[in-house]
Order: sequence, then structure tokens, then C-alpha cells
Amino acid sequence: MSWDEVTVFILAAFGCVTLLMAQISDLLSRVPQIIRAWRQVRNELSGDAGPGTRPNSPRGTSADPLASDTNNGGHALGENGRGRNEP
Repeated sequence: MSWDEVTVFILAAFGCVTLLMAQISDLLSRVPQIIRAWRQVRNELSGDAGPGTRPNSPRGTSADPLASDTNNGGHALGENGRGRNEP
């Protein structure tokens, strides 16, 4: 075994370890988001409105300009405030 083979082996080993550590770090950073999402799902299924939950907003009161407006027959509103099929 030459020094070139030893060097390549060491570099490959450290590369694999670095990749593994980066993947574990990424997975661990997502755990709190997964826990919050799971708690939200459980709360929605049980009907609880626990702390930190937002009340459901009625339809058509969203700040999104493309949200459907129940007063407009359910058509999405564009920038000019008219339905998509209207000029």
C-alpha cells in the first residue's frame, strides 16, 4: 500500500464522516418543526384550541389577493379586484 492509497483512503473516510455529520445535523434541526406539526395535527383532530393556536379565519378574509371571495361567487380575485374571467 503506497502513500497515495493511504491518503486517498483517509480523505474518503473524512469525507464520509463529514457527510454523515451534516445529514445528522440537518435531521436534528428539523425535529422541533416536526414535533410542532405533530402537535398541531393532534390538536386539530381532537378539536382543542390550545395555547399558541390561531383561530380559523372565515373564508374570504385572507390577506392573500388571490383568495376566494364568497361575495364574488367563489371566483378568485386578481389584482384589479375582478374575477379571472372578467376583463
